[in-house]
Amino acid sequence: MGTWGEILNEINQTRTPEGATDFDSTRRRYLKALSQYTGNNTIVYESASSAPDPDDRYISHDPDMGAFMEVVHGLPTEKGLDLILNSPGGSAEAAEAIIKYLRGRFPKLRVIVPVAAMSAASMMTMAADEIIMGAHSQLGPIDPQITIYTTEGPRFAPAAAIIQQFEEARADLRENPSHITAWLPMLQSYQPALLKICKDSANLSKSIVADWLEKYMLSNSDNAKERAERIAEFLGDYDRFKSHSRGIDRSQLRDIGLNIRDLEDDDKLQDLVLSVHHSISHLIDKTPTTKIVENHLGKAWMRMTGVVQSPIFQIPPTN
Repeated sequence: MGTWGEILNEINQTRTPEGATDFDSTRRRYLKALSQYTGNNTIVYESASSAPDPDDRYISHDPDMGAFMEVVHGLPTEKGLDLILNSPGGSAEAAEAIIKYLRGRFPKLRVIVPVAAMSAASMMTMAADEIIMGAHSQLGPIDPQITIYTTEGPRFAPAAAIIQQFEEARADLRENPSHITAWLPMLQSYQPALLKICKDSANLSKSIVADWLEKYMLSNSDNAKERAERIAEFLGDYDRFKSHSRGIDRSQLRDIGLNIRDLEDDDKLQDLVLSVHHSISHLIDKTPTTKIVENHLGKAWMRMTGVVQSPIFQIPPTN
């Protein structure tokens, strides 16, 4: 297996024509080998989960849609697509737009999760015909997070928790009006229509996931609509998971009816996927790169922190 350390050694032994460490050739070699092995188009989308700028780590319509359009261009659309996805999540609306684009271009979609696809990234996996996960891989809950503007600045909070806290305040104040002083700081952070936004966001996430599951992964199943809605409810249940960052492993996902394939079932596939992932981990760790979208032909879009030209398109010369 191409372990983290082995891939680092490979990278350290390669140099650009200028003599610098070549962080691209190892990754591209494994991406190309992966596509040749599966016979599918391959695109990787990974981002740095700890990047300080939200645009550096989260799924967003701009610029991510443009990045996918760039790397999809020129790929044979009669073949299926393997999407290697490692992301902390982002916008549900952006995820929906990206999936609509990819599913409209390729006849089959398989999502491979090398480590974690959380929140909106977890939603994206539900549009696949098959999800491939390792024993260490995880998806996450899809309950939406809402931005609350407080005196200390913006804060993220689960939509369900906001609704529950408001209901708790209303019940308490009905019985104890004098408690208004204690509740006022929280209530003042609730902008107009916040509760409506919370409810609509929760319904949107679940409806998108249910529609995808019914249309793709469960399309040949009995009671596909009912099963899809049940899975979406499970993934969107804040009371069940208690935390938006809580991982859901493949055994739990298989138990609720998802089509999950173990990465370890195919040693060659596992080696290639993890080699790609480890090479990207070193790229993000040792360069300003915070997000990458790249295909197996070496055409890449990269977002870099502190680089004027960010994002950068890398298009290798044709031979």
